[in-house]
Amino acid sequence: MDIESLSEAEAANELMRLAKAIAHHNRLYHAQDEPEISDAEYDALVRRNNELEAAFPHLVREDSPNAQVGAAVEVSPLSKVTHAKRMMSLDNAFDAEDVQDFVARVRRFLNLPEDEPVALTAEDKIDGLSLSLRYENGRLVQAATRGDGTVGEDVTANVRTIADIPQRLSSLQGREGSHEVAEREGASAAASGMPPSAATRQQAVKSRALPPIGERAIPAIFEIRGEVYMSKADFAALNAAQQKSGGKLFANPRNAAAGSLRQKDASVTAARPLRFLAHGWGEMSAVPAATQSEMMQIIAAWGIPVSPLFTVVDGAAGALDQYERIQRQRAELPYDIDGVVYKVDRLDWQERLGFVTKAPRWAIAHKFPAEQAETKLEAIDIQVGRTGKLTPVGRLTPVTVGGVVVSNVTLHNRDEIARLGLRVGDRVKIQRAGDVIPQVAENMTRETERPAYIFPNHCPDCGSEAVAAEGEVDVRCTGGLICPAQRFQRLVHFVSRAALDIEGLGEKSIGEFLDYGWLGTPADIFRLRSHRTELIGKEGWQEKSVDNLLAAIEAKRQPDAARLLFGLGIRHIGATTAKDLVKNYKSLDAIKQLGQRLAAQDDAAVAELTEIDGIGPTVASALAEFFHEDHNLAVWDDLLSEVSAPEYVSTARQSEWTGKTIVFTGKLETMSRDEAKAQAESLGAKAAGSVSAKTDLVVAGPGAGSKLKKATELGVKVIDEAEWAAIMAG
Repeated sequence: MDIESLSEAEAANELMRLAKAIAHHNRLYHAQDEPEISDAEYDALVRRNNELEAAFPHLVREDSPNAQVGAAVEVSPLSKVTHAKRMMSLDNAFDAEDVQDFVARVRRFLNLPEDEPVALTAEDKIDGLSLSLRYENGRLVQAATRGDGTVGEDVTANVRTIADIPQRLSSLQGREGSHEVAEREGASAAASGMPPSAATRQQAVKSRALPPIGERAIPAIFEIRGEVYMSKADFAALNAAQQKSGGKLFANPRNAAAGSLRQKDASVTAARPLRFLAHGWGEMSAVPAATQSEMMQIIAAWGIPVSPLFTVVDGAAGALDQYERIQRQRAELPYDIDGVVYKVDRLDWQERLGFVTKAPRWAIAHKFPAEQAETKLEAIDIQVGRTGKLTPVGRLTPVTVGGVVVSNVTLHNRDEIARLGLRVGDRVKIQRAGDVIPQVAENMTRETERPAYIFPNHCPDCGSEAVAAEGEVDVRCTGGLICPAQRFQRLVHFVSRAALDIEGLGEKSIGEFLDYGWLGTPADIFRLRSHRTELIGKEGWQEKSVDNLLAAIEAKRQPDAARLLFGLGIRHIGATTAKDLVKNYKSLDAIKQLGQRLAAQDDAAVAELTEIDGIGPTVASALAEFFHEDHNLAVWDDLLSEVSAPEYVSTARQSEWTGKTIVFTGKLETMSRDEAKAQAESLGAKAAGSVSAKTDLVVAGPGAGSKLKKATELGVKVIDEAEWAAIMAG
């Protein structure tokens, strides 16, 4: 929808959705090295967010993507490191006009006269993993990933295995001038197949030759920042070796580099052919130069590799010329790049320009357009993920795109197929946007008469109904635990610590028992005792370990009802929601009856359920979907024939509020909403999320709106937070 036609409410809702989506994709790309959309799709989300924020500046969110860098370090075997100086990201340019605007903004900010030259550095943007190298007195003392820009992962031991990165900086090389550096680097580049760096710079800069760097003292503290990467040839060799050994195949060199660096065991990193190129610096105790180009020469002279295509250009015109030169060389380069980075050369100007929230004003990344090729869509296959999502995959007549042979392409979901009008046999244009995931850019034969593709409404793996929840585009299999595609991960979830927490039963043993044909549903876990004799003597199993496992299973035959409900993996039923359901319905049998009412589209059941604070229509739909399927009911009944979960017994004290319904609304100033809910439950009351004729009391804080209005209309008693505190005290 055009931004001009959006209301404030619509803009706010879209900004919320964009913030969540961008954070999700940041986490997949930066923290998990598993992107699910292309760079171009990601950039489109960011551009839309920026346009909305510019049009509605008063709606900018605290979690705006423009305030975030990378992604926070998640659960990791590596320790965390706080950067002395924040690692930033870069704003993007997508065309010549964006680059011209960037230079114009620099001029305006610095109030430069029209005839004042603006020298920029230009270098290829390596598609790798950001890394900071901290040298103290010339010695490498710490290496860390970017993380969220503030906190990264300590990869020092792993980085010490990378040959490109010296353990100690050498100032002896600083005695060479630019021509000596050019000669030495040119010879080295020729030997390695890399284009010459300083020689290339000299040719490109011509009359603007970089001055001799002379001898520079190494600062006491010097953080060098750059990218860890894997060359195209090394990536191909690694994947070939992985395939031969039955190991994991990497999607692209960037993922291979990131996965290789983030290893708990440094010997794994040492066995991987990682490289490094510096592009800048962080904390410095002294600045030994006046320009970006001199600094990069000094870094190179100290023994740290820099881009062989690094050069200095004059203004926007020079930048765009260099962009075209690098783009022409892109396919022949030994490593992947996705654009060109421009930086204001003068460091005093960089200082004056400073930073916006997450990026410098003095630098910008000019991204390459997606590389494209035409081919034929030979088939559309459906893959079922561990959460039941049906993902269509296009099988192509193999075609080379950007130097890579592409034979498969993700089609995302049924809406994407409909948007492109795809049918088997169509001629399609494929692109590798950002060199990540191939995608269909255009259907060249959509006007050709051919039957439309019908997206399946049943799971291809188990035959269960496949549906899209209201408001969602993804179609999911409702088979749950009976679906082979979902079974393993669901069983792992069932025995996990937050669910039944069965000691000794993890991914390895579940996979083993599935292979033996002993497991199909959760109930089968409690029937493993019948396989005791068969299991004893199998590899890794002795009589004691088998008996310990069976004893741990037997100890869970009277599990906590909320843990059991959570363990079943019903969509949208998390640990907290499971506890709320059990507290309100007391037993699993009552929850089953509720689910069957919901499956029968009983409006009274929906109203009853959504009165519970924190539970809305999404949970109601999820329960209805689960109990609608006969096979899910069979799994439920089979499990409860093996285990007996005690009914929930409230530990709340008896009070005048026992059995009453209380609603909290508005801003609570002395306690959180969760604390208020817990206080109500401690009195034996039920905390509801909406006001109805069944509500006994409303506690209203500042800003209370529709719930307060409805309580007044219904004649429900209303008190403030201070009066509630008095009730709790007395």
